[in-house]
Amino acid sequence: MARYTGPKARVSRRLGTNIWGTKGETVALEKRPYPPGEHGRTRRRGNVSEYLLQLQEKQKARFTYGLSEKQFRNLYEEANRKEGVTGENMLRFLELRLDNVVYRAGWAATRPQARQFVGHGHVSVNGKRVTIPSYRVRKGDLITLRDKARQMVVVQWNRDVLDRTPPAWLESSDDGFAVTVLDLPRREQIDVPVREQLIVELYSK
Repeated sequence: MARYTGPKARVSRRLGTNIWGTKGETVALEKRPYPPGEHGRTRRRGNVSEYLLQLQEKQKARFTYGLSEKQFRNLYEEANRKEGVTGENMLRFLELRLDNVVYRAGWAATRPQARQFVGHGHVSVNGKRVTIPSYRVRKGDLITLRDKARQMVVVQWNRDVLDRTPPAWLESSDDGFAVTVLDLPRREQIDVPVREQLIVELYSK
């Protein structure tokens, strides 16, 4: 099962960062800035193993983009086979997922919401409806929000209130309901707080 459906704040407290970007996670991290569980307050933080650091970075990336363990492993192996820096290849593949592009375009408040939009058929790529959140867009692709979705209150609220600016590798249309992939994202254009080298070290053991 790809989607995590448990308590979001619990995962964010465990990993020490707001994974899904919701207000509830922010409140939980402010009120209880320690890991969940009976011994969360008393657990020693000074003596953290190298393996734990690597595992936490992998979990951050996996939960942030909504992948199952098997999907994430397969994506790492593909990135490892591709020419270039493995960690950067992996993050680039994650950024090019269709649900992430919908999130980056500012149409969805969170990546899980973007995943839902794609799954419900609200998004087209080059004029064709695509309902696969993991679909990987390419340079030159045109991603559009379908007419029915443009009238949705939640989409209008996300665009007006969040006012999220697409990254430099995406070009937004004048009306804001379409984005074009100008280029493949570079590492400095990916703002997810993940140390990808630790993930590579974990999987390369």
